Amino acid sequence: MKPMKKADMKVYKERLLAMRARLRGDVSQMADAALNKTRSEASGDLSSMPIHMADIGSENFEQEFTLSLMQTEEDTLGAIESALERIEDVVYGQCETCGKVIPKSRLNAIPYTSLCISCAEDQERG
Repeated sequence: MKPMKKADMKVYKERLLAMRARLRGDVSQMADAALNKTRSEASGDLSSMPIHMADIGSENFEQEFTLSLMQTEEDTLGAIESALERIEDVVYGQCETCGKVIPKSRLNAIPYTSLCISCAEDQERG
């Protein structure tokens, strides 16, 4: 298996760096928003206190949803970091399981993937 061309790797590296910067900003904003909401509740700010049980449920759902999104984005950030390491090791674009070349169409859709379609499907099944 021959390594990906340097010019192609550079394109993917730039794309991954841009994704990482955007996701870091998103996670930071979500964390700030959650922290500010918690602070206003802790300080006894009555204007933000829910009045009805439905409001409490909505706020709990919103907080859980935000935490879930933050976890998903943290996982994606980890995958991006791994992809950047694979670029540095000149093994980017090679499936970590079977060693075959990951098609560019897959890398264009999910530039941080480490698995070819076949191995990703096998992993999801089992």
